[in-house]
Amino acid sequence: MSTTRQDLLQAFDALLQPARFKDYGPNGLQVEGRPEVRKIVSGVTASLALIEAAIAAQADAIFVHHGLFWRGQDGRVTGWMKQRLALLLAHDVNLYAYHLPLDAHPELGNNAQLGLQLGLTAGGRFGEQDLGFMGASTDGNGFTDAAALAAHVQRVLGRQVVLAGPAQKPVRNIAWCTGGAQGYFEAAIAAGADAFITGEISEPQAHYAREMGVAFMACGHHASERYGAPAVAGRVAAQLGLAHEFIDIDNPA
Repeated sequence: MSTTRQDLLQAFDALLQPARFKDYGPNGLQVEGRPEVRKIVSGVTASLALIEAAIAAQADAIFVHHGLFWRGQDGRVTGWMKQRLALLLAHDVNLYAYHLPLDAHPELGNNAQLGLQLGLTAGGRFGEQDLGFMGASTDGNGFTDAAALAAHVQRVLGRQVVLAGPAQKPVRNIAWCTGGAQGYFEAAIAAGADAFITGEISEPQAHYAREMGVAFMACGHHASERYGAPAVAGRVAAQLGLAHEFIDIDNPA
């Protein structure tokens, strides 16, 4: 089966509601390709490696979290931008990208899916645009301390976790926000978190963690955001009768 480029865009928009968000770049169709779509490849970032892999997989459309265009970037089509655009245009492949809408979706988004992977159930939201999730372990047993939670995250994601703050303090309320959400740490503390999980750590967060007695865990930007794109693309592909394949281009960040 197949659908049109525009019908696919409408399906993504209906699910993710990008108009609700103030974002750092354009959400939706970023590069126009062929009008008919039979197969979607999903991935985290519209890198050259993902575009090449999608073409090899005979995709008509690529769905990602990190697209090509961001507010304030250099608008010249040179270097890496030229390489990626040239490949997409030469092979007539559509590129769809959704940033904050993909983080925020309550069931299929990056935060919801990371919680599912880690066995966490969200009971509330916090932070700017309600992007942060707050909850506890699904089994109700919690974690004896932050070190045990960090070991669990590391085991599930297969990525070294940076833990700052009290390692032996009991953890009941867990906040999380995927990717580069270290700036949400103070909001997580204000919301009552015992521990905060995100992708990256910057210099101030280590001090906040020690001074406020709340554990901060950085588990990798890419590692924390591998789950939303395939969940959304898979749901839409199933609705429209399209083929779907997730291709994970490894990234140590």
